[in-house]
Amino acid sequence: MLYGYVRISTPGQNIDRQIRNIHRRYPVALIVQEIYTGRTLDRPKWRKLLKQLKPGDIIIFDSVSRMARDAEEGFEEYQKLYASGIELIFLQEPHINTEVYRRALQVCIPKTGTKVDVILEAVEKYLMLLAKEQIKIAFDQAQKEVDDLRQRTIEGIETARINGKVLGRPKGRHYATEKEIQAKRLMQKRAKAFGGDLSDSDCMKVIGVSRGTYYRYKKELLHI
Repeated sequence: MLYGYVRISTPGQNIDRQIRNIHRRYPVALIVQEIYTGRTLDRPKWRKLLKQLKPGDIIIFDSVSRMARDAEEGFEEYQKLYASGIELIFLQEPHINTEVYRRALQVCIPKTGTKVDVILEAVEKYLMLLAKEQIKIAFDQAQKEVDDLRQRTIEGIETARINGKVLGRPKGRHYATEKEIQAKRLMQKRAKAFGGDLSDSDCMKVIGVSRGTYYRYKKELLHI
Protein backbone atom coordinates (compact mmCIF):
# COMPACT_ATOMS: atom_id res chain seq x y z
CA MET A 1 0.00 0.00 0.00
CA LEU A 2 1.03 3.56 -0.70
CA TYR A 3 0.00 6.08 1.96
CA GLY A 4 0.40 9.83 2.20
CA TYR A 5 0.34 11.22 5.75
CA VAL A 6 -0.53 14.90 6.15
CA ARG A 7 -0.84 16.82 9.38
CA ILE A 8 -1.66 20.35 10.50
CA SER A 9 -1.17 21.83 13.95
CA THR A 10 -4.41 23.82 14.21
CA PRO A 11 -7.84 23.58 12.52
CA GLY A 12 -7.25 27.02 10.98
CA GLN A 13 -4.29 25.88 8.89
CA ASN A 14 -4.61 24.69 5.30
CA ILE A 15 -3.80 21.04 4.72
CA ASP A 16 -4.38 21.13 0.95
CA ARG A 17 -0.79 22.11 0.09
CA GLN A 18 0.62 18.94 1.62
CA ILE A 19 -1.96 16.81 -0.21
CA ARG A 20 -1.20 18.49 -3.55
CA ASN A 21 2.54 17.98 -3.12
CA ILE A 22 2.11 14.28 -2.41
CA HIS A 23 -0.43 13.64 -5.18
CA ARG A 24 1.73 15.51 -7.69
CA ARG A 25 4.41 12.84 -7.28
CA TYR A 26 2.26 9.91 -6.16
CA PRO A 27 -1.29 10.30 -7.59
CA VAL A 28 -2.57 6.99 -6.20
CA ALA A 29 -1.38 7.54 -2.62
CA LEU A 30 -4.11 7.04 -0.02
CA ILE A 31 -4.13 10.22 2.04
CA VAL A 32 -4.39 10.04 5.84
CA GLN A 33 -5.22 13.44 7.35
CA GLU A 34 -4.59 14.49 10.93
CA ILE A 35 -5.40 17.72 12.77
CA TYR A 36 -3.10 17.73 15.77
CA THR A 37 -1.55 20.22 18.17
CA GLY A 38 1.46 20.03 20.44
CA ARG A 39 -0.92 20.29 23.37
CA THR A 40 -2.60 17.04 22.33
CA LEU A 41 -0.10 14.20 22.21
CA ASP A 42 -2.60 11.66 20.90
CA ARG A 43 -2.64 11.22 17.10
CA PRO A 44 -5.41 8.67 16.44
CA LYS A 45 -5.07 8.62 12.64
CA TRP A 46 -1.30 8.01 12.86
CA ARG A 47 -1.71 5.25 15.47
CA LYS A 48 -4.39 3.58 13.34
CA LEU A 49 -2.14 3.73 10.30
CA LEU A 50 0.77 2.17 12.19
CA LYS A 51 -1.40 -0.80 13.21
CA GLN A 52 -2.38 -1.64 9.63
CA LEU A 53 1.05 -1.29 8.02
CA LYS A 54 2.72 -4.33 6.48
CA PRO A 55 6.32 -4.85 5.34
CA GLY A 56 6.78 -3.23 1.95
CA ASP A 57 4.16 -0.53 2.54
CA ILE A 58 5.21 3.05 1.81
CA ILE A 59 4.40 6.25 3.70
CA ILE A 60 4.99 9.61 2.02
CA PHE A 61 5.39 12.87 3.92
CA ASP A 62 5.61 16.36 2.47
CA SER A 63 8.27 17.07 5.10
CA VAL A 64 9.96 15.28 7.96
CA SER A 65 8.29 17.78 10.31
CA ARG A 66 4.92 16.15 9.53
CA MET A 67 6.02 12.79 10.90
CA ALA A 68 6.59 13.65 14.56
CA ARG A 69 6.25 16.43 17.12
CA ASP A 70 9.97 16.53 17.93
CA ALA A 71 13.35 15.21 16.79
CA GLU A 72 13.70 12.53 19.44
CA GLU A 73 10.27 11.05 18.79
CA GLY A 74 10.76 11.29 15.03
CA PHE A 75 14.09 9.48 14.96
CA GLU A 76 12.77 6.72 17.23
CA GLU A 77 9.70 6.27 15.01
CA TYR A 78 11.90 6.25 11.90
CA GLN A 79 14.07 3.43 13.25
CA LYS A 80 11.07 1.31 14.28
CA LEU A 81 9.41 1.63 10.89
CA TYR A 82 12.66 0.94 9.08
CA ALA A 83 13.19 -2.22 11.13
CA SER A 84 9.62 -3.31 10.28
CA GLY A 85 10.29 -3.09 6.55
CA ILE A 86 8.25 0.09 5.99
CA GLU A 87 9.54 2.53 3.38
CA LEU A 88 9.47 6.25 4.27
CA ILE A 89 9.66 9.01 1.67
CA PHE A 90 10.16 12.69 2.55
CA LEU A 91 9.52 14.98 -0.41
CA GLN A 92 11.50 17.91 1.00
CA GLU A 93 14.30 15.80 2.51
CA PRO A 94 14.88 12.95 0.03
CA HIS A 95 18.40 12.37 1.39
CA ILE A 96 16.91 10.65 4.46
CA ASN A 97 14.41 8.40 2.67
CA THR A 98 14.67 4.88 4.06
CA GLU A 99 15.85 3.66 0.65
CA VAL A 100 18.93 5.89 0.94
CA TYR A 101 19.49 4.82 4.54
CA ARG A 102 19.11 1.15 3.58
CA ARG A 103 21.69 1.46 0.83
CA ALA A 104 24.12 3.10 3.26
CA LEU A 105 23.76 0.25 5.73
CA GLN A 106 24.27 -2.34 3.00
CA VAL A 107 27.60 -0.94 1.93
CA CYS A 108 30.02 -3.82 1.60
CA ILE A 109 33.61 -2.96 0.82
CA PRO A 110 35.53 -5.99 -0.56
CA LYS A 111 38.01 -7.25 1.99
CA THR A 112 41.64 -7.78 1.10
CA GLY A 113 42.58 -10.44 3.63
CA THR A 114 45.20 -8.13 5.04
CA LYS A 115 45.50 -5.66 7.90
CA VAL A 116 43.83 -3.11 5.64
CA ASP A 117 40.52 -4.86 6.38
CA VAL A 118 40.52 -3.21 9.83
CA ILE A 119 40.42 0.18 8.11
CA LEU A 120 37.71 -0.94 5.66
CA GLU A 121 35.49 -2.18 8.48
CA ALA A 122 35.95 1.13 10.26
CA VAL A 123 34.87 2.93 7.07
CA GLU A 124 31.71 0.82 6.87
CA LYS A 125 30.83 1.61 10.48
CA TYR A 126 31.50 5.27 9.83
CA LEU A 127 29.12 5.30 6.84
CA MET A 128 26.37 3.74 8.96
CA LEU A 129 26.87 6.30 11.72
CA LEU A 130 26.87 9.09 9.14
CA ALA A 131 23.53 7.92 7.71
CA LYS A 132 21.98 7.86 11.19
CA GLU A 133 23.37 11.32 11.95
CA GLN A 134 21.86 12.75 8.76
CA ILE A 135 18.43 11.51 9.81
CA LYS A 136 18.78 13.01 13.29
CA ILE A 137 19.94 16.32 11.80
CA ALA A 138 16.88 16.45 9.54
CA PHE A 139 14.51 15.94 12.47
CA ASP A 140 16.42 18.46 14.59
CA GLN A 141 16.25 21.04 11.79
CA ALA A 142 12.52 20.48 11.32
CA GLN A 143 11.93 20.97 15.04
CA LYS A 144 14.07 24.12 15.06
CA GLU A 145 12.05 25.62 12.20
CA VAL A 146 8.80 24.96 14.08
CA ASP A 147 10.22 26.43 17.29
CA ASP A 148 11.55 29.49 15.44
CA LEU A 149 8.18 30.10 13.78
CA ARG A 150 6.42 29.83 17.13
CA GLN A 151 8.88 32.29 18.69
CA ARG A 152 8.54 34.78 15.80
CA THR A 153 4.76 34.63 16.16
CA ILE A 154 4.95 35.34 19.88
CA GLU A 155 7.39 38.22 19.31
CA GLY A 156 5.22 39.64 16.53
CA ILE A 157 2.14 39.64 18.74
CA GLU A 158 4.06 41.29 21.56
CA THR A 159 5.48 43.95 19.21
CA ALA A 160 2.01 44.70 17.86
CA ARG A 161 0.65 44.99 21.41
CA ILE A 162 3.43 47.38 22.43
CA ASN A 163 2.77 49.52 19.35
CA GLY A 164 -0.90 49.70 20.22
CA LYS A 165 -2.18 47.65 17.30
CA VAL A 166 -5.46 45.80 17.73
CA LEU A 167 -5.12 42.12 16.86
CA GLY A 168 -8.09 40.30 15.41
CA ARG A 169 -11.46 41.88 14.75
CA PRO A 170 -12.16 45.09 16.63
CA LYS A 171 -14.75 44.57 19.35
CA GLY A 172 -18.24 45.57 18.34
CA ARG A 173 -17.53 45.64 14.60
CA HIS A 174 -19.81 43.46 12.50
CA TYR A 175 -18.56 41.70 9.38
CA ALA A 176 -21.33 40.73 6.93
CA THR A 177 -21.15 37.32 5.31
CA GLU A 178 -22.00 36.75 1.66
CA LYS A 179 -25.20 34.99 2.75
CA GLU A 180 -26.23 38.01 4.82
CA ILE A 181 -25.51 40.41 1.96
CA GLN A 182 -27.63 38.35 -0.47
CA ALA A 183 -30.47 38.03 2.06
CA LYS A 184 -30.59 41.78 2.64
CA ARG A 185 -30.61 42.49 -1.08
CA LEU A 186 -33.55 40.15 -1.54
CA MET A 187 -35.37 41.77 1.39
CA GLN A 188 -34.98 45.21 -0.19
CA LYS A 189 -36.49 43.91 -3.42
CA ARG A 190 -39.36 41.79 -2.07
CA ALA A 191 -40.33 42.89 1.47
CA LYS A 192 -43.30 45.30 1.73
CA ALA A 193 -41.32 47.46 4.16
CA PHE A 194 -39.11 48.38 1.20
CA GLY A 195 -41.83 48.64 -1.46
CA GLY A 196 -41.96 44.96 -2.37
CA ASP A 197 -44.84 42.50 -2.62
CA LEU A 198 -44.16 40.07 0.26
CA SER A 199 -45.13 40.22 3.89
CA ASP A 200 -42.45 39.70 6.49
CA SER A 201 -43.49 36.08 7.14
CA ASP A 202 -43.50 35.23 3.43
CA CYS A 203 -40.24 37.05 2.79
CA MET A 204 -38.35 35.24 5.52
CA LYS A 205 -39.51 31.92 4.02
CA VAL A 206 -38.29 32.91 0.56
CA ILE A 207 -34.94 34.06 1.92
CA GLY A 208 -34.58 31.04 4.18
CA VAL A 209 -33.62 32.70 7.44
CA SER A 210 -34.99 32.44 10.98
CA ARG A 211 -37.48 34.95 12.38
CA GLY A 212 -34.90 36.49 14.70
CA THR A 213 -32.33 36.85 11.93
CA TYR A 214 -34.88 38.31 9.53
CA TYR A 215 -35.97 41.07 11.93
CA ARG A 216 -32.37 41.83 12.83
CA TYR A 217 -31.60 42.33 9.14
CA LYS A 218 -34.72 44.45 8.74
CA LYS A 219 -33.77 46.63 11.69
CA GLU A 220 -30.29 47.15 10.30
CA LEU A 221 -31.64 48.06 6.85
CA LEU A 222 -34.12 50.53 8.31
CA HIS A 223 -31.39 51.94 10.63
CA ILE A 224 -33.75 51.70 13.57
